[in-house]
Amino acid sequence: MRTQIAFAGIAAASALLLAGCSGSAPETAEEPADEGSTAELVVWTDEEREDAIAAAAEQFEADTGATVTLVQKNFEDLRNDFIAQVPTGEGPDITVGAHDWLGALVTAGVVDTIDLGDATGDFEQVALDAMTYDGQLYALPYSLETVALIQNVDMVGPDAPATWDELVSMAQEAGAERPIAVNTAGETGDAYTMYGLQTSFGAPVFVQDETGSYTAEIGMGGANGEAFAQWLHENGSAGTGYISTTVDYDINNELFNSGAAPFTIQGPWAMSAYADVPNVAVHPIPSAGGETAAPFVGVQGFYLSSQSENALLAQEFLVNYLAKEDAQRALYEADPRIPAFTALADEVASDPVIAGFLASSQNGVPMPSIPEMGSVWDLWNAAEVQIIGGADPAATWKQMVADLEAELG
Repeated sequence: MRTQIAFAGIAAASALLLAGCSGSAPETAEEPADEGSTAELVVWTDEEREDAIAAAAEQFEADTGATVTLVQKNFEDLRNDFIAQVPTGEGPDITVGAHDWLGALVTAGVVDTIDLGDATGDFEQVALDAMTYDGQLYALPYSLETVALIQNVDMVGPDAPATWDELVSMAQEAGAERPIAVNTAGETGDAYTMYGLQTSFGAPVFVQDETGSYTAEIGMGGANGEAFAQWLHENGSAGTGYISTTVDYDINNELFNSGAAPFTIQGPWAMSAYADVPNVAVHPIPSAGGETAAPFVGVQGFYLSSQSENALLAQEFLVNYLAKEDAQRALYEADPRIPAFTALADEVASDPVIAGFLASSQNGVPMPSIPEMGSVWDLWNAAEVQIIGGADPAATWKQMVADLEAELG
């Protein structure tokens, strides 16, 4: 196995490093290549996950006689470099990446479908859904992340509130300064954090078809979306003030860490900020609108290049090596996100904090990976900020939906 390092911004060097790295593939994904095969797989990874992939690659090389070359790149460069280099024949056979790249990768024609076969049942359904586009699976998932309700056990106890109103009552009984800290990114807006509350009104950002894939049809218009907007207004500056555009990420964490708010909605990335709250519980987000709160779930995994000259060999490496428990465990230990591999997720969920985030992800939905998703954030965030600040909820929401529909055509 060989390892290379590609530095950001040096496209020519990347091309040279990756040139000439194809060879003959075995006849089937199940049958190993002949001993001494000259076939080579190139895998793009970031530094964090390189050692975990290397362990699986060593066994793969021993079994097949093929060579696996790991090219280390900055994660931030992977998507654009993959889209640019695959059509030229200079890209990798496999790259690590995030699920919300999928729409752009499919549109660019740079990824191929994969078939997990019997291994499909080993993975969390929400992770498989995230890596599916137009009913086809395009990547091997390995990790999940989402937001959940985090609560100060010393203030409100360990039990989860089932509804927003119950959450408020629990905080008031505890004598809290405010019931919850909700990040709105200040006056920028944070529809990502708010999404679980929005979906509890039955107002998804996009409509999903019968396969579960997202369409380009806006799903948050109509009565359900306007009901969420009215709720947002009632909890904003013109109402209770529980949700405020003065709360950014740092202020959100300080309100929770100081005990000013016994609840917050955050992801596992924020847990290290709560050193002053020794006893926390993590639960799914409570419902504000009567339906299950379904936050966005982010998934990371491994994509197969559409231009791989060793596609069957690459498929074998994904399905028979990276999709196995040992490799999934190594990936988790290298980058401890919630595992997409169900048996491992159940194992690490012995930690109640991880269990809470896992339960929230199981209620959640993949953040849409369709290209249209990139067009919604500015208008969506702005509408929420205006409503929280006191603007007419129905009119503001309707205008936002109309503007989105016009922009998306």
